[in-house]
Amino acid sequence: MNLLPRRSLLAIAAVIDIALHARPRPVSAKALAARHQLGPRHLEGVLHALVQAGILKGLRGPRGGYELARERRRITVGEIVRATERQPPEGEQHSDLIEEVVAPALNDAAEAYLVALDAITVAQLCSKAAEAGLDGQQVAATDFTI
Repeated sequence: MNLLPRRSLLAIAAVIDIALHARPRPVSAKALAARHQLGPRHLEGVLHALVQAGILKGLRGPRGGYELARERRRITVGEIVRATERQPPEGEQHSDLIEEVVAPALNDAAEAYLVALDAITVAQLCSKAAEAGLDGQQVAATDFTI
């Protein structure tokens, strides 16, 4: 069971992708969307939220794109989720049961979940991507035929 909304999953994947591919140049939103089979504008809101949170840097211009704003080991999955899932304050609650019991219990659970996500860094996920051969590095096949 996945507890994260698709927007958060896309944000995590985008940050990992940028961490893996942003050298020597920033990753364009178009290239990022293409690698994840998304429309070119599909990630705009997510990327903007990540820039606003100081997770990514957006670079303008013909060779612009996105790169990490900090080291991989200093960015956590919990931070990415918080940046992309900020909700505007809800309107009035019309149920005392929701307001007094349900919402506080779920908020406590959500915070515990985010604390657990804070233990996972982008560096750790990049290592897992490399182990799985998903880091975009093409290993040249060596041919020993004479």
